[in-house]
Amino acid sequence: MVLSRIWSAFIIIAIAIASIKYISSDHYKTIFNDMVVGKGGDTVKIASQPMNSLSPMVRDSLMKNNDFADSRIHYKTDSLKQNVNIYRVQEADGVIGTSETAVKICLGLIGIMTLFMGFMSIAEKAGGINLLSRLIQPFFSKLFPEIPKNHPAFGHMLMNFSANLLGLDNAATPFGLKAMESLQTLNPNKDTASNSQIMFLCLHAGGMTLIPVSIIAIRASMGSKTPTDIFLPCMIATFAATLAAMIIVSLYQKINLLRPVVIAYVGGISAIIALLVVYLVQLSKDELDDFSKVLSNGLILFIFLAIVLGAVYKKINVFDAFIEGAKEGFTTCVKIIPYLVGMLIAISLLRTSGVFDVIIDGMKWVANVANMDPRFVDGLPTALIKPLSGSGARGMMVDTMSTFGADSFQGKLAAVLQGSSDTTFYVIAVYFGAVAVKNTRYTVIAMLLADLVGVITAIALAYLFFA
Repeated sequence: MVLSRIWSAFIIIAIAIASIKYISSDHYKTIFNDMVVGKGGDTVKIASQPMNSLSPMVRDSLMKNNDFADSRIHYKTDSLKQNVNIYRVQEADGVIGTSETAVKICLGLIGIMTLFMGFMSIAEKAGGINLLSRLIQPFFSKLFPEIPKNHPAFGHMLMNFSANLLGLDNAATPFGLKAMESLQTLNPNKDTASNSQIMFLCLHAGGMTLIPVSIIAIRASMGSKTPTDIFLPCMIATFAATLAAMIIVSLYQKINLLRPVVIAYVGGISAIIALLVVYLVQLSKDELDDFSKVLSNGLILFIFLAIVLGAVYKKINVFDAFIEGAKEGFTTCVKIIPYLVGMLIAISLLRTSGVFDVIIDGMKWVANVANMDPRFVDGLPTALIKPLSGSGARGMMVDTMSTFGADSFQGKLAAVLQGSSDTTFYVIAVYFGAVAVKNTRYTVIAMLLADLVGVITAIALAYLFFA
């Protein structure tokens, strides 16, 4: 019910803001067309005016530079400084293009899902998942008290968390969907999210990652002198978000985390991560890239090898087991299409209507009134869009770096914010859609609170490391 209300609110607010812009400004007379059939990156021409008809601020800016932008409205003058073209650039596809994109995302998942679900099927038949379940069961049984001892869901969840930790998004999604399906077999009310499903999804969305390789690569490509300096803040922020998710859901479910087993596992994981950080911070960018590639890709190949060797030892029909799991992966991808289309079109309306611009302008006003350092507001678009769209947040991060510089405070903050949380609403749509859960209970609230902890931690760390 909560997700339904939020989804409805997204659409209503987006159309209301667009209507206000259409009525109050000549710059947005095509906004309804843009929201339906517009394409991200399109240049929307507004008008062509003589230079002397513009405001003094715009004229002065254009005299210094032929192209000037003010609140998403761009002004470009000719070489003689006489005529000015006024235009804006659309940030995202309209709902028609977004619907097509959602289907393409699901189709793109098919190959990855069939691959990993095929190997997962082999691992299950060979007993590998049960082995993982027994290894992690002492800790997970405290967080997931409703799951029977040594249930395969423990192994599936461990595979998902491990893939997330190494930044293996392609592997994390199939493992995560398999975990949701395992948890659904224990769910007494198939339409409503179980406590175990909520705990798993919130921990997954915490996005705990060791090395943010893609963010480091983008910073390097944009001319950063020290592209790896966001590595430690990113890791701490994601750890804080994941820990916050665990605590928040535990409070909802009345789970006591102050148990020796929980403290020992969390403390042990923290110690391992701390030791790894001590080692990794001594590496250069190239060494860090090499270490990440060897660790992540080498681990995937090792998992494949271990699964096949185990299956051969147990005398399993390996290829038939792979095909059986691959078919399941294909079916899962088809099932999530309606849920993903529904969520992404609501997000598209929010972006194309300019809702985020209104929020950012409001935050800047509040920061100025409160005499706060307003620089953090320039990095917030990444944080605001990240729960809605991973690619959109990445675009916002790049835009912030382009505007202020890759090594600026705003650019570094945007990078840390990009790595501090997961795409909450995308995750909810895909994972609950895969098991046809309609009532998500308090999942959205818990995940957004964890995201908020990650964002606040990222801002504090940015001021601590980079201000």
